[in-house]
Amino acid sequence: MPLTPQATPTTYWLEHAWLGAHVEPGVTVEVADGRITAVRPGTPTPPPGAEALYGLTLPGLANAHSHAFHRALRGTVQVGAGTFWTWREVMYDVADRLTPDSYYALARAAYAEMALAGITCVGEFHYLHHAPGGTRYDDPNAMGRALLAAAADAGIRITLLDTAYLSAGFGDPPSRHQLRFSDGTADAWAERADALKGGEHAKIGAAVHSVRAVPAGELGTVAAWAERRRAPLHVHLSEQTAENDACRAAHGRTPAQLLAEHGVLGPRTTAVHATHLTDGDIALLGGSGTGVCMCPTTERDLADGIGPAAALQEQGSPLSLGSDSHAVIDLLEEARAMELNERLRTRTRGHWTAAALLRAATADGHAALGWDDAGALATGALADLTTIALDSVRTAGPPPRLGGETAVFAATAADVRHTLVGGRWTVRDGRHTGVPDVPTALADAIAAVRG
Repeated sequence: MPLTPQATPTTYWLEHAWLGAHVEPGVTVEVADGRITAVRPGTPTPPPGAEALYGLTLPGLANAHSHAFHRALRGTVQVGAGTFWTWREVMYDVADRLTPDSYYALARAAYAEMALAGITCVGEFHYLHHAPGGTRYDDPNAMGRALLAAAADAGIRITLLDTAYLSAGFGDPPSRHQLRFSDGTADAWAERADALKGGEHAKIGAAVHSVRAVPAGELGTVAAWAERRRAPLHVHLSEQTAENDACRAAHGRTPAQLLAEHGVLGPRTTAVHATHLTDGDIALLGGSGTGVCMCPTTERDLADGIGPAAALQEQGSPLSLGSDSHAVIDLLEEARAMELNERLRTRTRGHWTAAALLRAATADGHAALGWDDAGALATGALADLTTIALDSVRTAGPPPRLGGETAVFAATAADVRHTLVGGRWTVRDGRHTGVPDVPTALADAIAAVRG
């Protein structure tokens, strides 16, 4: 189901619309060439010929941090005990089995699941570049192109964050598993990434896997590549205390300080996780305008800890949300968990309004991925829409004017009724229009790569 804009002008009637700060009943949205051309409140009933979207319609949700192949780990890595580092060994085993064809099938199914959850754009943090052992495919970007094709055929947008991953740790060469991640040098990474092209549904960005995986002397090359292209740049930051300790031992400074010294931080950069930061790190990120992507369902699944999201935002860092390892795929749960985690940490309530949490899941998530023209129900914006039922067993009862609070604090991905991308149906009445049986697609794709 290749993603193409709606060819002819279409009118949608929104029973209730989220307009950024409040719920507006009876809104007509006109769409042409994949963009919103008019937003007309005060329409109590559907105009003749309009498609009616019953429930609460939001801008499409942006999943700012994904590793598509981690979807194959769901359920299996919850057996027994362990740490992030033992989880990583299971992840490597799955990575070793992927080919361009099996990666396409798995990513297409995972992205279709995202569409069912109301996600219209994904940031794919992509480091699985080569064949096992590091052998280059005939097309050095075969794996990246598989992801681009998977997103198109699942009917969602993608920012492919092509990731530099060069070492196992500070001064250590890549491990056996990591050889397929590495291009050898940042210059070689940049040469390969140069050959990737975006399109109607896709943008190409960059990523530094982490300060342990890209030597300090190579960080500037990745940052300069992104700067030349005005492209998004993402980086895993301080997810584990062990990384902080190793960075201090190697460089005498924190990972955030090291990134700042090498020009990685800034308004087009998003730090992912940022769980274990000093007060100085928080000031560095906020003062530079660096965004932060929180992934609460993964951070709790891996026992990473609770990051200082509120303090980061107070210092100036925009917040976005991601499903990361896909323990669940539910951006509403990510938004809810960010607030509830902060409540557990501080034993006080109400750190973010529903409007602020929805902004993280929509406009700020899209901005982190380079889609500044998405994430709002506004004239000129991309016509990416998500409709949430207000009459399910989870959402029934509250008045529609509290639809934002209902969406964030009661609804789940199961309550998504429709997803439109570029004015085109990707999910209609809870069914994916291009992948009719998403559970079977997931089961078959996962079986192909499990040991």
